Amino acid sequence: MALSVDELSALLADLESDRVERKAGLFDKDMVGHILCAFANDLPGHAAPGVLFIGVNDDGSHADTNIDDKLLQNLASFRDQGNILPPPSMDVRKVELGGHHVAVVEVQPSNSPPVRYKGQICVRVGPRRGVANAEDERRLNERRRSLDLPFDSRPIPGAGPDDLDLSLFTSTLLPSLVPPAVLAENGRSIEQRLAALRLTSPDGLPTAAGLLAVGRDPLQWLPGAYVQFIRVDGEDLASPIKDEKRVDGPLSTVLRQLDEILTINISTSIDFTSSATEARTPDYPLAALQQVVRNAVMHRSYEHTNSPTRITWYENRVEIVSPGGPFGIVANGPFGSGLTDYRNPTLAEIMRGLGYVQRFGAGIPIAKKSLADNGSPLPVFEVNPSYVGVTIGSRL
Repeated sequence: MALSVDELSALLADLESDRVERKAGLFDKDMVGHILCAFANDLPGHAAPGVLFIGVNDDGSHADTNIDDKLLQNLASFRDQGNILPPPSMDVRKVELGGHHVAVVEVQPSNSPPVRYKGQICVRVGPRRGVANAEDERRLNERRRSLDLPFDSRPIPGAGPDDLDLSLFTSTLLPSLVPPAVLAENGRSIEQRLAALRLTSPDGLPTAAGLLAVGRDPLQWLPGAYVQFIRVDGEDLASPIKDEKRVDGPLSTVLRQLDEILTINISTSIDFTSSATEARTPDYPLAALQQVVRNAVMHRSYEHTNSPTRITWYENRVEIVSPGGPFGIVANGPFGSGLTDYRNPTLAEIMRGLGYVQRFGAGIPIAKKSLADNGSPLPVFEVNPSYVGVTIGSRL
C-alpha cells in the first residue's frame, strides 16, 4: 500500500531519516540508480519503503523543478531497464506536499537481496551510501535465505522475545513436542529450545509459528489469525444469526475452543428400535468437522491477509472457508485425495505434537469416511487461487 500524504510529509521533514533521499532533479541517472538499489536492499532492516523525492533540495526546501509526465516516465523506467537486478518493486507518482508538487518514488525492500545496480550492491546506512562491503553482502545473503523459508518459519518484523508467552511454551507446547527424556538430557536454555523448534529465528526473533503457537497477542502481528464462527437460523446469510463467536489466541486455545463449539452445535436424533436398544445419529459426525476445520487452520495462508478462517453453520449445511488456495503439489493434483503439501510445516508439526493431527495427509480421507459411516453426503470442495471452501451437508 502506498504511503499516505501525511506519511510522506513526515518523511520529507525528517532530515535525519535514512529512508529518504532528496534531489532537486533527475540530473545524475547513475546516482538515482544507486539510491533505488540501496532502498531495495534495505540493509538496516526497516522492512518499510525507502522514498526518493525529486523536486526537493537537500535541506528539504522546494526546488523549482517541473514535475511532468516525462520526468515520471523516466523515473518509472528504472524498474525495467535491466540495470537494477532483481527489478525493484516501485511506485512513482506526483504528489502535492506543502503547497508544491514533487515526484515521489517509493521502493519496497526486496525479498531477494542482494539487489545490484550495474553489477554493484548498493547500500545505505545512516549517512553512508555506497557499495556494500563483505559484511554487508553477508547480511543481505542471510536475509535472502531467511526469506526463502516457509512463511511460518520466518521472523516477523518488529516482534521481539517479550511477545512470546514463555510459561505457555514450557508448560504446554514444549512437553508436547519434545520427549521428557530428551528434555532431561540436553540441558538447552529456553532460547535454544525456541530456536530449535523454529519458534524463533537463530537470533531470537519470534517467527510466525512462534507467535501463532505461544504469542501473547498473535493478532497484533498476524491480523487474520482467528476463526470466525457464525450460526445462521436459515439456509442463507440473509437469515437471522443465532450465534457468533470470534476464536483467537494461542493455537492450543483456538483448537480447544473450536472442538467445544463444534460439539455443542451438533444435533443428535434418537431412534428407538426396541425397548432395549436405541440408535443415535448426529446431523454431522464430529470427526469430519474436526478434520476439515483443523486442516483449514493448518493449511491456510497467514501472509498478506487480514481474512480469518470462517465457519458458517446453516440449517442444512456447514461451510468452512480457508484463506489461500492449494499449496505446492496439491495445486496441481486432485484436491482431497490425500495428496498433501505444507504451506506451514512448522505449524503442522506443532498441531501434530498437540494431538490435533494424527497422520499427515489423512485429514480429508478421515472426514470422508466419517461422513460415509454416518450416512451423510460427502464434502463438496470449492478450490481457487484465493481460498479453499468445503461444504458439508446435514444428514438430518
